[in-house]
Amino acid sequence: MMFSGSLMVAAGVIAQPVLAQEDAKIQRVEVTGTNIKRAEAETASPVQILNRADIDKSGKATVAEFLQTLALDGAGSLPTGFGNGFAAGSTAISLRGLGATSTLVLLNGRRMAPFGRADDGQKTFTDLSTIPMEVVERIEILKDGASSVYGADAIAGVVNIILRKNFTGVVASASAGTSGYRDANQSKASVTAGFGDLEQDRYNVIFNAEVSKSDKLQNSDRAGRRDWIGAGDLRPWGYPMTTQFAAGYISGTNNASASPTGSIRDPKTLNYVSLPGCATLSATKNQDPGGGCLWYQDQFRSMQPQIDSVNLFARGTWQLNPDMQAYVEAGYSQRKTSFTMTPPSITPTVAFPPNASNPTGVINYGSGAGTTIVLAANHPQNPYGVPVRVRYAAFDVGPSTRSADNSFNRFVAGLKGNVAGWDFDTAYLHSETQLHLDYSNMLNMAVVKSALGDPNSKYFPYYIGAQAGKNPASLYAAMVTNAIADGTTKMDIIDFKASRELMPLAGGMMGLAVGAEYRRESLDSPSLSGTQDGSINASYVAAKGSQNIAALYAELLAPVLKTVELSAAVRYDKYSNFNSTTPKLGIKWSPMKELAFRSTYSEGFRAPGAAESGIESQSTGSATVRDPIRCPNGTPLPGATANDCAATVAAVKVGNPNLQPETSKGYTLGMVWDPLPNTSFAVDGWMIKRSNEINPLTYVEAAALPTAIRSDNNLTIGGVVTPNTGTLLISKAPYQNSSYTQISGLDVDAKQRFNLGEYGKLTADVRWTHVNSWKRVEKSGKAYEYAGTHGNCDTSNCAGTPKDKVNLILSWDKADWNVTGTANYRGKMSNVYFEGDLCASKLANGGNAPTADCTLASFTTFDMSFRWKAMKNLEVFGSVQNLFDKVAPLDPLTYGGMSYNPMDSSGAIGRYFKLGLKYKFK
Repeated sequence: MMFSGSLMVAAGVIAQPVLAQEDAKIQRVEVTGTNIKRAEAETASPVQILNRADIDKSGKATVAEFLQTLALDGAGSLPTGFGNGFAAGSTAISLRGLGATSTLVLLNGRRMAPFGRADDGQKTFTDLSTIPMEVVERIEILKDGASSVYGADAIAGVVNIILRKNFTGVVASASAGTSGYRDANQSKASVTAGFGDLEQDRYNVIFNAEVSKSDKLQNSDRAGRRDWIGAGDLRPWGYPMTTQFAAGYISGTNNASASPTGSIRDPKTLNYVSLPGCATLSATKNQDPGGGCLWYQDQFRSMQPQIDSVNLFARGTWQLNPDMQAYVEAGYSQRKTSFTMTPPSITPTVAFPPNASNPTGVINYGSGAGTTIVLAANHPQNPYGVPVRVRYAAFDVGPSTRSADNSFNRFVAGLKGNVAGWDFDTAYLHSETQLHLDYSNMLNMAVVKSALGDPNSKYFPYYIGAQAGKNPASLYAAMVTNAIADGTTKMDIIDFKASRELMPLAGGMMGLAVGAEYRRESLDSPSLSGTQDGSINASYVAAKGSQNIAALYAELLAPVLKTVELSAAVRYDKYSNFNSTTPKLGIKWSPMKELAFRSTYSEGFRAPGAAESGIESQSTGSATVRDPIRCPNGTPLPGATANDCAATVAAVKVGNPNLQPETSKGYTLGMVWDPLPNTSFAVDGWMIKRSNEINPLTYVEAAALPTAIRSDNNLTIGGVVTPNTGTLLISKAPYQNSSYTQISGLDVDAKQRFNLGEYGKLTADVRWTHVNSWKRVEKSGKAYEYAGTHGNCDTSNCAGTPKDKVNLILSWDKADWNVTGTANYRGKMSNVYFEGDLCASKLANGGNAPTADCTLASFTTFDMSFRWKAMKNLEVFGSVQNLFDKVAPLDPLTYGGMSYNPMDSSGAIGRYFKLGLKYKFK
């Protein structure tokens, strides 16, 4: 069943391509999800096929941008702008909202080495940024998992990105883009050259080179210009002063956050007092009534990074004889990204592997016994004559810049052909990434501590805030450092697969496919220098491990009747400490050529990654939670603040070598129907249950642990100072096989073509994904329903799980013109962590936020693109993203975007224009 803009392979159905009037001989090809060659769209599994025209009409510049607009993408995908994340500088897709680690991404049907740093310190994934956009021929998305064909990691589905394999000629293209604010500029150029004809010359060689550059966009470039977008200060919209991107305020007794002037604690009252000079340091005009020096992160933080990238790709194919081909693929990508973050706080709480001198593996520089940083009694800025605590954001040091330089290479050499009736394909693959991280303006905490508190130190006194100009350069040379790390991932694969027709059945020939694979994976991702013992202002994040995997698999296709086709597959994977057998069954029934029904059942698994199971692996992540001690039932206790009701808690996660793999069961049931010659309709219900999940203890549970480390600003309850009720700092969240997740929903794909006669042709295409339920059940039996809510916040970005996402595409073709409009819809979400919970955000007056009914509004953008064949060999193309310049709704909860949801990033950047040329030399 051909859906031209997005071929939906329905239940393997397809009678005959009703939309195609020419009934040419069917070419048998490989389709993602099966190793048995067949006519396109003949499998029992739902497959969405996006061809080159679909990609061009989207107007998107990269593979990641294109995939992340699809209705199938959900929570856990990694957008370009998430600079505060573990894997900043990368991009990833998350099918069904199950996370990037449960979505298997293939390039030409084979794996790639994962990104050099795990997302959330846990989840290994494939970085889409390494894939050259200009040589993508099509993208096939298998929506039911099919781990029995591909092995681990395909629980949510498979994205197979297929590059050109046979091309002649030379094509050059160049494009440039800018926003309606004349910033966030992009430029891109590529050359693709192909030589030789396989049929005539018996060889074909393709080369592609692609370079691109994107300018950095700051949150301050939008704050004050585009409503709440990029704004840390949400008081103009009714929010309290102390939202998640605020700092520098003084909040009650013995409580203050990092201030650009410095706040010091009165030893008698225990109240913090701000040092003078705020007006010269903070951009915030409406200051803290509590006397602090209030500032917001939009003064420094990037919305989108600076990106410089190069992609190179080459493929050679040689026809050795009529039945044999040799091929070689080589790819190289280098992507440099740079995010600006905030100036460092001098009193962090950091975690690292326990050692003899620090068996807890935690240093609390703000209020820990023996580790608290203080101003010495004789420090020139200390009027009290005794050592005092201090809270300071080192604006004099400047904002930290996080730079990631990721190099990726991939080499494949293979042989394919036909021998004794068997079609076979065998190859060796080597893939590797090298990631260099460089975080500037980090602090040497020993120098900080002595320069402030030790009169005998050669660095004493360190003047802070407005008096920082008195400091010598020698102090900063000793105190300020760059933290670096170099990580590597490697993957080597030898594989073999073969298929053939076995015997005739009533409905056609029975097909068989068999295969074997040996794979070695390794990850060595050391932590940033200085984090091994807490000597700089960052926690330890590292992962290390390797594993060997051997696999055997077989697949059978049995057209038992002319109208009924059965399929089955089974795969056995052997790891060093466990094995897995995963079956898959499928059936399609075509009672008439215009109608087919299909269904599949599959089992899958995901092996523990090195970050989860390595004995040398540890990370510290953070997420927003309601502090159960200081804010029970959503109301802050006396002495606490509203900030405690949306507190950022850090959690230390340590690798567990005893973890077992996650397992899954998936079901699909659907139909494909062509009621009219120009009308196509496909609908698929789906359900996935992922069991034995590998998760850290949830942030909510970690916050409630009595072992959680808190500041000593304890609350007075019933007239008594109650221990362990201070501001929440950090807790332990060990990895465990715990919960299960069960999700279900519906995919609908409908297409209608209109013949407009002399006015051309119009095509309407609707792709709708509805999530009926997204439920996670913890080990304790506690169930959380996330569908239609802002959760699951244990997944990257706390972006939420909308029930509905829709792509509506209208495409008009006439002569040398194509004009396409695309509407992208994200459904509304309740601003709660899970269904039935209290509203996650409050206004200053105590009302629900962002609306009285605690709802984040739905959001729709409209993109327009055109392509014009101006001359025989010249094409002009362009696009306008967010044509109507819609502003993304205010989202106070997510941390993936400053006051907007990362799913709505085009509504944050604003209207965006692109224009380009493509010329073919021949």
